[in-house]
Amino acid sequence: MANINDLGIVILTVTKYEKSRQFYTKLSPAFGMTLVQDGPYFCYHVGARTAPGIRKCDLEFQKEQVQQYRVGLHHLCFKTRSREDVDTTAKLLIGLGAKVLIDPEVRECAPRYYYVLVEGPDGIRLKANFVQGTNLLENGANFGSGEEFIRVNGEDLTA
Repeated sequence: MANINDLGIVILTVTKYEKSRQFYTKLSPAFGMTLVQDGPYFCYHVGARTAPGIRKCDLEFQKEQVQQYRVGLHHLCFKTRSREDVDTTAKLLIGLGAKVLIDPEVRECAPRYYYVLVEGPDGIRLKANFVQGTNLLENGANFGSGEEFIRVNGEDLTA
């Protein structure tokens, strides 16, 4: 078995590059990341055991929008160390203009799962979560009822 350390690089391709660049260059330092590349087509941060970047999309895709259930990225989640960190992250994201989809709340998809869900400037969904303990690795832990992952005719089965 390979022993990985964390998720390394995540590159998000965006249509609203300048707006997204401003958003992420303010968000990433608040997460302990350092800007290492800031250009007209690519912006890249490193730190906090990951390395997110944003890339300007090709001109031919400029009119497209993110579709959460299309092939590709569903959402990006930042794991925090406490519930307070989720609340702080929520305030930070809102202050940066993110659209709140779900205010910080407990959801029982995993034991003691606390999270916030927003959309960034390009419609990419961002989540910050905290799960106390070893979460899904605890004995008897269950990843929700399963129904929250079922879609019928393009709609979620449960709210």
